[in-house]
Amino acid sequence: MTALSAREGYRLWAPHYEAETAVSFLENRVVSGLGIPMEGRSLLDVGCGTGRRLRESGAALAVGVDVTVEMLAFAGDARAAAADMVSLPFGDRSFDIVWCRLVIGHVCDVRSAYAELGRVCRSGGRVIVSDICPEAVAAGHRRTFRDGDGEVRELEHVVHPFDAHRQAADAADLEFVERAVGEVGADIEGYYARAGKLDLYRAQVGLPLVHVFGWRGCRS
Repeated sequence: MTALSAREGYRLWAPHYEAETAVSFLENRVVSGLGIPMEGRSLLDVGCGTGRRLRESGAALAVGVDVTVEMLAFAGDARAAAADMVSLPFGDRSFDIVWCRLVIGHVCDVRSAYAELGRVCRSGGRVIVSDICPEAVAAGHRRTFRDGDGEVRELEHVVHPFDAHRQAADAADLEFVERAVGEVGADIEGYYARAGKLDLYRAQVGLPLVHVFGWRGCRS
């Protein structure tokens, strides 16, 4: 299977993106489990897609950006605009919370991505970055989706080990707070069952599937 670029893949995925996948469902569980207060705070979702997380964030101001205009066409009343994550159209220290969720793996230059995430985060604010775990990729997991014809498509994905995240975050003046991992387990068994892959589920129970990094903005 030939992997599609992120722009091309998400263009095809856009009409069906609102439906959760095992990865997106589990990732959302892990991020929610961090317990970061949203009320009264400003949020930027970098790579917001259709804005589905923005609409449920509870932030006082929730703004999203994405490079794929076809995704943004399904954003509804979410505040979202077209922009590249390595050149964000916002001033320094603009947001209390900055999300980059299941997007960093589509970027080769992780250092430039973190530089922008750190730049727009206020001092003492939080930056949340998530991706598929390297262990899951090694076990055969890929960023895939079904297009409008039901064909399975794969997205290009770069594995960034923790050291790469840490070094890029340090360069962006972001302080490490926490790392949380979501494993294959009962929460997502139904996704395997609907795909007719319960044997694979049993073999992968306990496999780290998604990891989430929490950082704190340190710029004065």
